[in-house]
Amino acid sequence: MECNPAPEKFVVPIGPQHPALKEPGHFEFTVEGEVVTNATARLGFVHRGMEKGAEDRTWIQDLYLMERVCGICSHVHAMAFSLGVEKLAGVQAPPRAQAIRELVAELERVHSHLLWLGVAAHEGGFDTLFMLSWRDRETVMSLLETISGNRVNYSANVLGGVKIDISDKQADEIRKGMDFLEERTKHYLKVVTEDETFLGRTRNIGMMTKEHAELLGAIGPTGRASGVKRDVRVDSPYAGYADFPVKMITNEAGDLEARFVVRIEELFESYRLIRELLDKMPQGELSVKVPRRIPEGEVISRVEAPRGELLYFLKSNGTDKPERVKVRTPSLCNWGSVLVTAIGHNLADMPMILAGIDPCFSCNDRIVTVNRKTDSTRMDWEDLRQYGIEYYK
Repeated sequence: MECNPAPEKFVVPIGPQHPALKEPGHFEFTVEGEVVTNATARLGFVHRGMEKGAEDRTWIQDLYLMERVCGICSHVHAMAFSLGVEKLAGVQAPPRAQAIRELVAELERVHSHLLWLGVAAHEGGFDTLFMLSWRDRETVMSLLETISGNRVNYSANVLGGVKIDISDKQADEIRKGMDFLEERTKHYLKVVTEDETFLGRTRNIGMMTKEHAELLGAIGPTGRASGVKRDVRVDSPYAGYADFPVKMITNEAGDLEARFVVRIEELFESYRLIRELLDKMPQGELSVKVPRRIPEGEVISRVEAPRGELLYFLKSNGTDKPERVKVRTPSLCNWGSVLVTAIGHNLADMPMILAGIDPCFSCNDRIVTVNRKTDSTRMDWEDLRQYGIEYYK
């Protein structure tokens, strides 16, 4: 009589240095046979101390520091910081500046989603889609360089407005770029919804219901792909979104395919919105004066980054330097959904499930959580250094 032994149970470690990871992170997947039964993650490998560093710099210097929290989402970080400082100072950027901020934010969203499409396709073994989407991504990067002078870290914001303007010639170039990308995006949508090989890696993979998404705090396209109707641009309009509203894109399926569809359909909405902004751009000044010393107070500034809600907490003590800058990025909210949706799937599905939230490690690593057997709740730099030495012994 033959008997089938139970699958062997073991732990598969991935990272922090691994060919499949674009940034360092450590994951452990417990598998029985090929099926994942538990998943854990340890982040923080690229913590850069930017929040602490902000306390030693002026508000103006911090604008450029915060822009470097994330290279892909540099504009929305600078915009969130600027909006918060302007609220503390009691000023508001002119309508034209607000519209330009929205325009650059949507161009950045196009860039981010096309970059993500290529990375996710590569993780699934679809390198042709990866190369085509990244080729087309060059179009929007060139447009951003045309209007700002930089392909990344555009430095479009100043406290009180923007320092770049959009000429008629630049507007025409942007319209042509959107026309080209819209046709290419139609092809990408067809691939991710009709190609049987692709659907074999995405349909009914990484399922997350609306209830689970809300319980896990999933936000951005990850949450909207499970039917969570939450978008800061719609719920709490900022910059020019009150005058140039955006249509929220959602999907009820909740699987990897839905996350692809939501992001690609968001591209179409960004193309439409960019054209509307160019056609109806308000006239007027680009900035207003902001005092060097920001009045004492606290404020929370929220914007919709390509990955979801980005939150800044700013505290001023009335000087030219902030007392506290706290950044909460969308990736921090979406990590829990990865670890839960991974369970029950094959180990081979993990790269695609991980890519499905479009994770950002560097911008996520804003804090370090330490458990110590002491009564002290505060660590100075020397304590943190010694802790790191002991941890890795």
